[in-house]
Amino acid sequence: MTVRRISILGATGSVGTSTLDLVERSRDAFDVFALTAATNVDKLADAALRTGANLAVIDRAELLPDLRDRLKGSGCRAETGADALREAAAGDVDWVMASIVGCAGLEPVMAAVDAGKTVGLANKESLVTAGGLMTAAAARSGSTILPVDSEHNAIFQCLQGHRSQDVAKLILTASGGPFRTRSREEMAAMTPEQAVAHPNWSMGAKISVDSASMMNKGLELIEAHHLFGLPSERIAILVHPQSVIHSMVEYVDGSVLAQLGSPDMRIPIAHALAFPGRIDTPAEKLDLAKVASLTFETPDPVRFPALRLARQALEAGGAQPIALNAANEVAVAAFLDRKIGFLDIPRLVEDVMARTGAGQPQSIAEVIDIDRRSRALSIELMTEIAA
Repeated sequence: MTVRRISILGATGSVGTSTLDLVERSRDAFDVFALTAATNVDKLADAALRTGANLAVIDRAELLPDLRDRLKGSGCRAETGADALREAAAGDVDWVMASIVGCAGLEPVMAAVDAGKTVGLANKESLVTAGGLMTAAAARSGSTILPVDSEHNAIFQCLQGHRSQDVAKLILTASGGPFRTRSREEMAAMTPEQAVAHPNWSMGAKISVDSASMMNKGLELIEAHHLFGLPSERIAILVHPQSVIHSMVEYVDGSVLAQLGSPDMRIPIAHALAFPGRIDTPAEKLDLAKVASLTFETPDPVRFPALRLARQALEAGGAQPIALNAANEVAVAAFLDRKIGFLDIPRLVEDVMARTGAGQPQSIAEVIDIDRRSRALSIELMTEIAA
């Protein structure tokens, strides 16, 4: 494996820190060009100093003096703003980890794709909101998009060496989250602390809440459509509480291929980092005798309406997935701030989608405008829910 020059967008989040862990364990294989973060100056500066990064970008301009002070004399430039973020994504790099959470990651991801970079995509919201535009841009530029979400990475691995016309359907597995066995009445009283306590995975707060509502799986449904080109009716969702099988591909002859592994994000990250090769990870090796049994359930669309809403948004297309994602981000933030209840999340999403048309955006600027308007509408409607 030749040395890869990389940037990590969202270096202080859960995916970013896992990526850094792998990079620092394989120093001879990777050269870090840029690291970015939203607000965590200390973690960003420490990571930049440890890895010898050339560029560190902080989103909040008022934090730039602190970052420059931390990096003084290191040879690492500290910057802020859209131009710096674009340089981190589309500059002198071979490989970009796109792990900025939410729609905020859309523009830098598109900059990397437009520049023809290999992109390890952990920011599912980019494909959810601008999937058609992004895949078209990748086709024009020659960019390679490698899925980092464990489910899509599993499907990607199961598809290798097989013809697309031989695929019958994709099967996305879901843990079911912390509320898998809870009634709707119980979920109505759940707190943010309970929602972020995922039984299997260590993730950030927003993704953990999405897992609890199963919106995470709904977003992954839309992402899978754009990554692999299959329609909604050929993408299934199956609850698998042990999180050992990360997803499956069913072929026309009845064969089903599955990718298995411990629930550790360093495994799919390592696959994308080294593709088409492999690198060692410190992840616990899977012991099937210890696991003993694997179980599966059909997801309950009544207790988890986010799945229905996501499929509805995918099938409608256009602005609907953008509205779905924007409303969900606003609602999750409000829930974490204790402004609305857990069951208010899908209620708000459905209200926003109902008031949003399905016109097809023709540019990233239009996507961002629809996202902005959907967020404003979400905040307006949320005041009615919270009243």
